[in-house]
Amino acid sequence: MAELTYREAVAHGIAQEMRRDPSLVMLGEDIAAAGGVFKTTVGLLDEFGPLRVRDTPISEQAIIGAAMGAAMTGVPVIAEIMFSDFLAVCWDMIANELAKSRYMTNGQVSFPMVIRTANGGGARFGAQHSQSVENWAMMIPGLKVVAPATPVDVVGLMAASIRDPDPVVFFEHKSLMAAKGTVPDGEVVDRLGTARVVKEGTDLTIVALALMVPRALEAAARLDEAGISAEVIDVRSLVPLDAQTILESVSRTGRLFTVEENPRMCGWGAEVVSIVDEEVFWDLDGPSIRITTPHIPLPAAAALEDMAIPGVNRIYETILKSVDGPGEAR
Repeated sequence: MAELTYREAVAHGIAQEMRRDPSLVMLGEDIAAAGGVFKTTVGLLDEFGPLRVRDTPISEQAIIGAAMGAAMTGVPVIAEIMFSDFLAVCWDMIANELAKSRYMTNGQVSFPMVIRTANGGGARFGAQHSQSVENWAMMIPGLKVVAPATPVDVVGLMAASIRDPDPVVFFEHKSLMAAKGTVPDGEVVDRLGTARVVKEGTDLTIVALALMVPRALEAAARLDEAGISAEVIDVRSLVPLDAQTILESVSRTGRLFTVEENPRMCGWGAEVVSIVDEEVFWDLDGPSIRITTPHIPLPAAAALEDMAIPGVNRIYETILKSVDGPGEAR
């Protein structure tokens, strides 16, 4: 058992898979000698060499195009897009080509490819480098979408993503890079499409993703002190989405709160709320409530960014106002 930071877990997970499969390669800006702009690929060049860990020009189209070409010939590839905001630059290739080609060729061409990217706010990078865009990828048929919150999930879900025959967009949260957690010794492999109950509760369910998971857990601990028992679910994988775990929890607790960093308009929580309302509406004791970032570009100023992105206080206070007291949510 080792204690790793989130950023160390990224390199650990990639190294595990590169040792397992000598054909696996990685492409991206500054991922080799520099060890990545967020230091998530430190040591990989030294162990695997420049043929497998390749620096590229600052061209998202070139990175995705080269990765697609390699993947469609059977070479598994990890492609890094430094900031998730700039998925927009190569979105035509991802949404119109990569996501659809396996279907359009009737399975004759597959893409064993993972697109890694740094996602989310909280690091004061401003409107063009702080977006949380997992909902962009979630809406494209043919893409799988993963966003881990802990080092052990980074390693296990990285392995599952690399071994998957379909393209996976793997969102690494910038504001979690220094977070620490234990990772078991030996090979760690998880399964896509599985949510995890990270705190059990009886009065309400909080569904969160990535940076919002530790914030939801802290808010839930404060709710416990107020006599309100909150269950917290880490979604982990948006596509495939583990709706069953969420439905079972909400059916039992009677209340749903989603905590989303992406802007409110068309956020992933809206889909979760829709599924819950369709499937277990009669088990609900109150309206499903979404706690989100407003539909605005994120400001660079610290106080304004903190105000925009859901924090522990906003999560706690929103839920407290919606629940009258102990047991009232059920």
